[in-house]
Amino acid sequence: MKDPRDIIKRPIVTEKTTDMMAENKYAFYVDVRANKVEIKKAVEQIFDVKVANVNTLNVRKKPKRFGRHNGFTAAKKKAFITLTADSKPLEFFEGV
Repeated sequence: MKDPRDIIKRPIVTEKTTDMMAENKYAFYVDVRANKVEIKKAVEQIFDVKVANVNTLNVRKKPKRFGRHNGFTAAKKKAFITLTADSKPLEFFEGV
């Protein structure tokens, strides 16, 4: 099994995701090869909470230019986590 900290890359902290926190929903960038079951287990192990639902979204790479050089941004995967009603809020997001 993969290490849970290799699956969860970093949280997504925006105005929209901070509004979602009132509904016990959190957003993370995750490994592009991770599936919903692995993401659920990783969040439950790292934060010691119960996950009710996991929704994922693949973000495609986009073409970018830097001067005369052409390239692409990295492809990413977002995971939207819904906690159960009896779970406590994540300590990571306290004070945000």
